[in-house]
Amino acid sequence: MFDLKSLDGDMVTVDQDALDALSASLRGGVYLRGSPEYDEARTTWNSMVERYPGFVIRALGASDVQKAVNFVRNAGLVMSVRSGGHQIAGHAVADETVMLDLSHMRSVHVDPIAKSARVAPGAVLGDVDRETQAHGLVVPTGINSTTGIAGLTLGGGFGWSTRKFGMTIDNLVSAEVVTAEGEIVTASASSHPELFWAIRGGGGNFGVVTSFEFQLHDLGPEVLSGLIVHPIENAPALLAEYAKIADTSPDELTVWSVMRKAPPLPFLPEEWHGREILIFAACYAGAMEDGEKAVARLRALGDPIVDVISPHSFVDWQAAFDALLTPGARNYWKSHDFETLSSDAITGLLDGIATLPDPACEVFIAHVGGAMARVGADSTAYPQRSAHFIMNVHTRWEDPAKDAECIDWARTLYDRMQPHATGSAYVNFMPEDEADHMAGAYGANGSKLSKIKGKYDPGNLFRVNHNILPT
Repeated sequence: MFDLKSLDGDMVTVDQDALDALSASLRGGVYLRGSPEYDEARTTWNSMVERYPGFVIRALGASDVQKAVNFVRNAGLVMSVRSGGHQIAGHAVADETVMLDLSHMRSVHVDPIAKSARVAPGAVLGDVDRETQAHGLVVPTGINSTTGIAGLTLGGGFGWSTRKFGMTIDNLVSAEVVTAEGEIVTASASSHPELFWAIRGGGGNFGVVTSFEFQLHDLGPEVLSGLIVHPIENAPALLAEYAKIADTSPDELTVWSVMRKAPPLPFLPEEWHGREILIFAACYAGAMEDGEKAVARLRALGDPIVDVISPHSFVDWQAAFDALLTPGARNYWKSHDFETLSSDAITGLLDGIATLPDPACEVFIAHVGGAMARVGADSTAYPQRSAHFIMNVHTRWEDPAKDAECIDWARTLYDRMQPHATGSAYVNFMPEDEADHMAGAYGANGSKLSKIKGKYDPGNLFRVNHNILPT
């Protein structure tokens, strides 16, 4: 017998016979506390998330997901959905609930003739990159190969090739979705178009996606990419010039700036290890010779410690920051959008870097725009389409005793930067304690999302997320 949280706020008892019957009907299975499958499923990328679901339903296909949704809905239970388990808020797992685990659904099938890919929801970005790059093709995604494709896509998705090819959601052609009623539907521009609009940025509020179909683009197998590292003392002038370069760069060029203590990277002189640095991370999504011309202004700035921009395998470049983003550390993020990087905003950022609470903490500034900015704000649920900068206060540490210090540092810097921000937000960077920021995440699209939620999930079955309330 198991007592679990119910949708109406009480507790519901589920007996073993019901679980046995459910498990027997699945290609996957049902796993209880104490089993290795249970512990594997509930362990996510962010070690601050330490929660215990009542049991885990592991799905291996859409039929398993359908049976799980029907079981949970009919029993009135609360359910979380785990795909890659990388989300900063940790919504993949919740105490005394049912976890639907999609992490073993990792297939990626590429059609090189149609330049499309069919991707299962448990796949991570590294899975997608390896299969698409086998054909010299890409779908624009994020920058950490262990991120799950499902969460990234449902929240928006941006990275090194976004300025050239758009956001991940801009390249979503269709999705197979299991709705709250247990129907398996295809969402696309011509089938369930409202649902298709909503899942492109609205998160997991509207159903469980069991398959994504993406449009692919020619790129690779090598790209011009790499890092230029400067002393932090030179950052005020360098960041001001960086902002000008970012605003006038061709769509193919993406440059992010990172401020942190220097990790012990083999190409950095040892005397710089542990000292504050400014990093420009660049990638050119086009011909190599054109890339050399495009990065010339960036390479001419200041007197760098090192410049390691050169041809790299795109698959390797996509995983270049994995060593700094390994699972098992404690993580807390805060994020803002900026239309510009003013001198006052740069000063505020550098004041924060001067008080880093841990060597693993950093602030990065991503520049987006290009193809992404040429999509209308109301074309997808994700609304912030202007050419702008996205800040992530990426607070990361190992020792639980430092929780309060590190979280306070992130919140302080977030508050300091608020006067320079647009008020919008990227939902994939929002921690669990930012429920009051949902209006900023969706802006004028919020009311439409609530209506679509009311149509597809009026009982708010899919609520363990950055939740959109149904109307």
